[in-house]
Amino acid sequence: MANVGVGVNDPAHVHDGEPVNQGRRRFLTASTAVVGAVGVGVAAVPFIKSWNPSARAKLAGAPVTADISELAEGQRLVLEWRGQPIWIVKRSKAMLDILPTLDPKLLDPKSNNLDQQPTYAHNELRSIKPEISVLVGLCTHLGCSPEMKAEIRPEPFDAEWKGGYFCPCHKSKFDMAGRVFAGVPAPINLLVPPHHYESDTSIVIGVDPKGAA
Repeated sequence: MANVGVGVNDPAHVHDGEPVNQGRRRFLTASTAVVGAVGVGVAAVPFIKSWNPSARAKLAGAPVTADISELAEGQRLVLEWRGQPIWIVKRSKAMLDILPTLDPKLLDPKSNNLDQQPTYAHNELRSIKPEISVLVGLCTHLGCSPEMKAEIRPEPFDAEWKGGYFCPCHKSKFDMAGRVFAGVPAPINLLVPPHHYESDTSIVIGVDPKGAA
């Protein structure tokens, strides 16, 4: 799969003055154990680098909006929210079809730890829209940034690799829904941040959908 150097032409924007909602509060609690002194690396996989919010927005943790209309299957859009990398990935049908087959290999396949994701993303795919995955790109072990290994092919760290994320720091593995494999250092699944869709092509990170618990 070729690397992608296409940028998002429509700049993202931030919303000031939004109240902290329940999903965001739950996320902040869960993320405390993950976020420390984190250096966000650039993974050698297809991705689209997004606009960076202003320093004031980063400090305030204001919601960030991005246009996902140009996001193709297998591509990753990288945003920054609250000083953390947010991964927005468009998953192919093949990626989605493989997820249920991985359950026996996972530590928490049903995401029973409810602090890992908002209630509206507590489902088999851990997402609002099946094809769009939204994750905090920090390993839940020590806060390193895992590499995206989306291709379904043997890898040096797993001869039966079916696509997902691999943290080279301490060998933790996650599937394309951010669910952690059993027997690795990471103790929980990758976190799903609060988010909602303004439209079919616009996503807001940091605010739950209207009416969400």
